[in-house]
Amino acid sequence: MNFPISRLLLAIFFIVAGVLHFVFPAQYASTMPPWLPWHDELVAISGVCEIAGGIGVLFTSTRKAAGLGLILLCIAVLPANVQMLLDAQTSGKATWILALLWLRLPLQLLLITWIWRVTRRHKIPYQ
Repeated sequence: MNFPISRLLLAIFFIVAGVLHFVFPAQYASTMPPWLPWHDELVAISGVCEIAGGIGVLFTSTRKAAGLGLILLCIAVLPANVQMLLDAQTSGKATWILALLWLRLPLQLLLITWIWRVTRRHKIPYQ
């Protein structure tokens, strides 16, 4: 199989991220907003979705559905990203950590754009 590099990198990114949900589940569960139920289950579900989405972008027949799923997942995890920032602010984390967590929020938009571009086009220029 011949994969454009961007698609392959996206797949690796999400597969690794998904696996990490099972390697460090407590770390992910600790970032969940308190108003969400079933933290452990949601961590596992999001990990499976990331792995499935990462694999799905590799195949033409599943690419668009996987892309849509990954975009929705990026939106769904936004509350956890915000919660991480709020927790860091409350606990007095270092300024550089807070800066990285603030930067992470708009980076979600770039990630969504990357997913969209990789999964909506058959050929990506400059690959």
